[in-house]
Amino acid sequence: MKKSLSIVMAVLILCNIANAQSARETIKERKQYSKFAQTELNAKASKAARKESKSLLKQGWKVAPGQLPLEKQLDRSYKMYYEFEDAGLPKWIIGDAMSPGATYDAAKMQALELAKTNIAGLIQSEVTALIESTVGNEQISQAAATSIANTVSASKNLIMQRLGVTVTVIECYRDLPNKGVEVRLTLAYNAKMAMNVAKDVVKKQLEEKGEDLHKQLDAIWEQAAR
Repeated sequence: MKKSLSIVMAVLILCNIANAQSARETIKERKQYSKFAQTELNAKASKAARKESKSLLKQGWKVAPGQLPLEKQLDRSYKMYYEFEDAGLPKWIIGDAMSPGATYDAAKMQALELAKTNIAGLIQSEVTALIESTVGNEQISQAAATSIANTVSASKNLIMQRLGVTVTVIECYRDLPNKGVEVRLTLAYNAKMAMNVAKDVVKKQLEEKGEDLHKQLDAIWEQAAR
């Protein structure tokens, strides 16, 4: 297969994953994609990273002294994006953010918060999709699923506050015409830990409401672990 088709192949497989009709189908396709990732993406990430690095450098992006070269950071991010657990689920939840600031530290702090918010939003989406899949399998009622999903949505900030140590995958910056700085960050958080954090937060919220739905939440997690 020509090298240029590798990325196209990756995109097509990701699209199939996004359009999967059930959790079982999604896991099956992710397992297939994981094998593809090991043989294709790991081998070609360095070339892709060099190409993107050149593009970003032309746009003025650079790394602070002591950090890995940009192409090495990009190479690492590619591998983490396509790293999967044995069950076929992504190993990492990854959030990106860019933020301007008067100083490097100010811009970085804002970008850090935005990236964490992004991660919390992705966790929320994963949990909501998990809940919806149980409705499709007729394991819980639509009314119960809606109530739990609403609690998940309302708990986004709490989930973000509970996130532990994140992994900084990419960190670079560029100088702005107004003498300010723009920082770009990519953070990664272990997906298994993220889902456990979400479960604990949502379960506590349901218990505080005095609703019996926290028991159904446990059932959803037990089903997902099978």
